[in-house]
Parts: sequence; structure tokens; C-alpha cells
Amino acid sequence: MKFAELKPGMVLRGGRSEPITEREIIEFAQRYDPQWFHIDLPRAAASRWQGLIASGWHTCSIAMQLLVAHVLSDSESIGSPGLEQVRWPSPLRPGDAVELQVEVLESRISSSGKMGIVRWRWVLTTQAGTQVLDLVGTSLFDLAAAG
Repeated sequence: MKFAELKPGMVLRGGRSEPITEREIIEFAQRYDPQWFHIDLPRAAASRWQGLIASGWHTCSIAMQLLVAHVLSDSESIGSPGLEQVRWPSPLRPGDAVELQVEVLESRISSSGKMGIVRWRWVLTTQAGTQVLDLVGTSLFDLAAAG
């Protein structure tokens, strides 16, 4: 989508992922977040989590992939200055497929007139309706690229 199409109050569907596998969870965690509850099956099974759970950063990465594929792929997106909220209300588990919903909270042009700024909320939900990510962030768009 183009920046000009992103209006406050808009709710976008960001597609659905394939089910996440144990292997994907372990491979991501071994590289980026090697805590035992992401990589040690027996220990995770005996823990409060009752099984392997994905890193929250892996969950965010899946949301980003869905956003790029279904919302940002043909946009003037040039990055983000950051996030104001990241919450993982429930863990992402092997076998879960997730769907992204994005609500545009604010859309404006920068004071320089050169950038579009979108503040939005991303919610990632499993096939069972369990929310695994609730994120509020800001994205920047190059308005010169729009012309």
C-alpha cells in the first residue's frame, strides 16, 4: 500500500503464516535468543510453559514478514524510528499459524514535508484466537518516492 492510502482508523489484514515448526523455533533461538525454553524440548516440557515456545523476537519477525508481504511490499517504506510498545500476551508454539491485523492509529506528513509518518498497532493472533503479539510502532515513508 502507498502512504497516501493509510488513514487513521483503517484496519488491515496482513495475511496468515504457515504453521511454525519446532525446528524453526529452535533454529531462530539458537542464533538469536538461546534461552532454554526456546531450545531444550525436555526442559521446556517440564516447565511452566509445558512445551517449547518461540522467542518473542521470532514472533515479531513473523509479524514483520507478514506486514512486508501484505502491506509494505509496494510502498515507500524507509524504516522505523522505533516501537513504543511490544507485548507478548501468550507464547507462540509449534503448530501455530498466525494472522496479522494492523490498525492505523495516526498518519501524517512530517514538518519537513519529506516523510510520511504512520503510527500503528499490530496484533498477531493464532488460529485458535490467542493473541501472541500486541505492538505499537511508527513507520516512515519517503514522500519523494511517491511522486
